[in-house]
Amino acid sequence: MDAYALQRSWDQVTKHGEQVPLYFYSHLFVSHPEVRSMFPLSMSNQRDKFVGALGRIVSHADQLDKDSTFLQHLGRDHRKYAVVAEHYNAVGASLCATLMHFLGPEWDEELAAQWTSAYQVVARIMVEAAETSSESSPDWWDADVVSAERRTMDLTLLTVRPRRAFQFLPGQSVSMEIPQRPRQWRYFSPANAPRPDGSIDLHVQQIDGGLVSPAVVRSLKTGDVVKLGAPVGDRLTRRAGDKRELLLVAGGTGLAPLLAVLEQIDHEWQRFQIGPLVHLLHGVRMPWHLYDRPRLRELAQKRPWFEYTEVVSDDSSYPGTRGKVGAVAARQSTYGRTAMVCGGPQMVAHTLEQLAVAGMQPEDIKYEHFYYAAAGEHAVGPGLPGQETTSDDEQPPPRHFASDPQIDPRRGVPAADVGTRLGQGLRVPRSAG
Repeated sequence: MDAYALQRSWDQVTKHGEQVPLYFYSHLFVSHPEVRSMFPLSMSNQRDKFVGALGRIVSHADQLDKDSTFLQHLGRDHRKYAVVAEHYNAVGASLCATLMHFLGPEWDEELAAQWTSAYQVVARIMVEAAETSSESSPDWWDADVVSAERRTMDLTLLTVRPRRAFQFLPGQSVSMEIPQRPRQWRYFSPANAPRPDGSIDLHVQQIDGGLVSPAVVRSLKTGDVVKLGAPVGDRLTRRAGDKRELLLVAGGTGLAPLLAVLEQIDHEWQRFQIGPLVHLLHGVRMPWHLYDRPRLRELAQKRPWFEYTEVVSDDSSYPGTRGKVGAVAARQSTYGRTAMVCGGPQMVAHTLEQLAVAGMQPEDIKYEHFYYAAAGEHAVGPGLPGQETTSDDEQPPPRHFASDPQIDPRRGVPAADVGTRLGQGLRVPRSAG
């Protein structure tokens, strides 16, 4: 397989922009009209995902067999769309037709053979992963909406309960389809650790111009039945009993997966009276976006291992900590800590840069970035899954750390946090005053 030939030809094709996915899906639906019902009515987000996913595959063409994690994930994830093995033949034929259309005379026998060989590997890995996972889990889980609480003008706290056992780790994300928007899957992060009753809390913020989040906030109601995909992601998870100190940095509804991690730690502390020191910083634009303030302030007062700081960026009258949450996080002591970062793409990128300038090593900074969805499905978090792993409908996923601009070591490093621990490790919560 000639990875260079694949990448070079794909670069030539992508110069045609939106015409590429438009041609691909038009060819697919005309030649195989039976698959049209598997896709949403609005294809704009789907077209972006196609280009993003294929671009990542091509850029790693020389590693497909050695590093198949991405393709395995795609294969498992596509089960919720009812994709079966024979659909890969239709997709492959339309892909080759698209390449031939845009490459013209460059699409010769040798290049066609290279793409055919690569696609054969891709399809095999995805099909095998889907078949293996089907032996132990359903294609999706039906879940009842237990409650839908409008917490702020544009944010709903949703509680759903899967009808079958649904196992996930604190910090992971799940995709959800609501009955008001069929075939429009979006990723969200459970805001709680697993519970005995199986219920899951999701924080959904309405995104202007979004296709799904407005329907969740305005229309989803108790008694509705949603579908959940298998949990994904492991970068915001922690090993049970891990005593390494944590610096949790959240932007907006990026708070959700960090709350799940926080709840996991609190369960351990209540059981064993021991656990890591945790400092959570929640950054928002305006103070009324601090939607979980009462619970977090109460926890900071009751738990000697937990500190909570509220950071507001756009309200000059706010009497507490102001600025960008990433810059505030970088002023804290980072020695011996692991940072977990979750929020919108710009917030994540800025926080990574600030923490790096403050001296944190990349291996000590954890954040979720998903494999595809150029127009991210969820906020970072999330955005693949894209998360942003929150609720963004049209935001791109956060950038991978290695692709961020180089940090200039000559730039000033923010002053170290001078806060001290009082009593039994209790830090005075700066947000409480």
